Amino acid sequence: MIAAHEIERAIAQALPGAQIEVVDTRGTGDHFRARVVYPGFAGKTMVEQHQMVYAPLRPYLDSGELHALALETYTPEEWEARKGNRR
Repeated sequence: MIAAHEIERAIAQALPGAQIEVVDTRGTGDHFRARVVYPGFAGKTMVEQHQMVYAPLRPYLDSGELHALALETYTPEEWEARKGNRR
């Protein structure tokens, strides 16, 4: 079992300056949803962005501690535009 703050910390260490929100979707410590907003995603495909986020989480995935992660990734500009469309 892993805590949301441990996932946030692992991502933050790999992607300094990222805005990260992680939610335990089932309360079981193995299924999470994460939103990561990071300037370094600019020019990357969604697959590349997700690979950047998954890389520091590999030990948790390999051990089975982290079973599922629903992931949303954005550049700061994409996130601002998305927020603006929600209003």
